[in-house]
Amino acid sequence: MKWYKQLHWQIIIGMILGLLFGICAAKFQWIEFANNWIIPFGDIFMNLLKLIAVPLVLTSLVAGVASLSDFRKLSRMGGKTIAIYIATTAIAVTIGLLTVNLLKPGEKFPDKTRDELKAQYKTTVESKEETAKVVDERGPLQPLIDMVPENFFGSASSNRNMLQLVFVSLLIGIALVQVEQTQRKPVLSLFEGLQSVVIKLVNMIMIIAPIGVFALITKTITSLTVGDGGQADLSQIGSILGALGYYCAAVIIGLLLHVTIVYIGILKLFTSIKISRFFKAIGPAQLLAFSTSSSGATLPVTMRQCREKLGTSKETTSFVLPLGATINMDGTALYQAVAAVFIAQVYSIDLGMAAQITIILTAVMASIGTA
Repeated sequence: MKWYKQLHWQIIIGMILGLLFGICAAKFQWIEFANNWIIPFGDIFMNLLKLIAVPLVLTSLVAGVASLSDFRKLSRMGGKTIAIYIATTAIAVTIGLLTVNLLKPGEKFPDKTRDELKAQYKTTVESKEETAKVVDERGPLQPLIDMVPENFFGSASSNRNMLQLVFVSLLIGIALVQVEQTQRKPVLSLFEGLQSVVIKLVNMIMIIAPIGVFALITKTITSLTVGDGGQADLSQIGSILGALGYYCAAVIIGLLLHVTIVYIGILKLFTSIKISRFFKAIGPAQLLAFSTSSSGATLPVTMRQCREKLGTSKETTSFVLPLGATINMDGTALYQAVAAVFIAQVYSIDLGMAAQITIILTAVMASIGTA
């Protein structure tokens, strides 16, 4: 296959062209044209991916769990999977804290800027404090209550309820494992058939991925360059990146350390897959994740690449990946830890060891509930 026919190269080309077109649109005042005729294709692409997120998670988890056929095997796989997810998330938060404490990006802001920020967000802080008080009054088991939906169709009606959908899907799958084979087989066949249909939909949607990525990058660039009066100002890009450069560096360095130390370490210790083959296989999923910033939107491509390029079994892929896309938010947890300490540094708030341990625990739980 020629290189330009491969999906990940098409997505890269789409990203580069979107970046160039976005800059041109800002410079030559094509903002209205971009908003009317280019950016909508990005919104359509995202809506299509979100459209299949709920049926994909539901069918994949139910089919994946039910296909195990042995409740003890399910328990072993589920226990190991969740343990690995929680462990890697905790490590990610710790790496994020080490990075932000070493770089101290919040201290790079001049005193004048800090004073302006304090004045600007004073009312916001007061409202957040009220919200924090309300949350603090909730019981310790409230997250578990929120995870269990009152209505299945309500949990399946929005991507925001993904954690509830995962819970319901796991419950249905576990129940199917425990019923008689004659009763389980037709139900399992139904979910497996629906899963195949959803995967086929994924392949159809990914045909327009390069166009969607082009439009999404265009939207990002133009939104950064348009000022309050509706006029484009290219200097905004430089000022935004300059002000938050150290903060971005802390997050990026932390993510790179996590990938190279934790993920590649796990890959080398527990698998025989070559690193080059692994990254080549997950390339399209990584590029789509970069352009959409959505684990749910990237999940269909991740599942396809793991099955077709890495040879992962159907039952493992169907169980581990939808669960991981929902509760294994290592990057989110690392980012939340860096953000919390960064804000504290900006406002000259000293966070001791106890406070930072609290951040680790909170970020791990918050990342699970991010979906």
